[in-house]
Amino acid sequence: MAEPKRCWSSGDPLYVAYHDEEWGRPVLEERGLLERICLEGFQSGLSWLTILRKRDNFRTAFAGFDPERVARFGERDVTRLLGDAAIIRHRGKIEAAIANARGTLALREAGTPLSELVWEHRPQRHRAPRSPRDWAATSQESVALSKTLKRAGFRFVGPTTVYAAMQACGVVNDHLAGCIVRRDVEAAIANALR
Repeated sequence: MAEPKRCWSSGDPLYVAYHDEEWGRPVLEERGLLERICLEGFQSGLSWLTILRKRDNFRTAFAGFDPERVARFGERDVTRLLGDAAIIRHRGKIEAAIANARGTLALREAGTPLSELVWEHRPQRHRAPRSPRDWAATSQESVALSKTLKRAGFRFVGPTTVYAAMQACGVVNDHLAGCIVRRDVEAAIANALR
């Protein structure tokens, strides 16, 4: 029997499960969005599978990506995280995650919660890619969202990283036209936005 058609994923069960059950499915909650944005930043220059394998460790190290708690992290916490072999020990990325939590709170205080900001950058029209060659690295929307996030104090949120986060949380459904989960993901997005 032939393997179901997926747009990407190695044979690693963790990667397959992420593709089938998470990637592209709508994330509307603040913590979930903050987590995706931060993890995409940590992934920069590394494989996504590396991040997936360490994701539970990141959640523990960063207090479940609770923005109130992470925003209070100071230099002692940065030092602790730099010594934690269970996560990616990159000072700039660690400090960016803390800045992103603070930015999340700043957005909320300014009256535009992170979820509202991210989802208002959903493209009005987005054609289903037919092959991996059709995937974009950035979009007009990711460029605009990147600029807005940076103004709010976020870091490690260039247009490519932001586009990857948009894919991860369903703002853009980049499952290929023939992928086994594309229609299910599209339905989940439509249902979440009702």
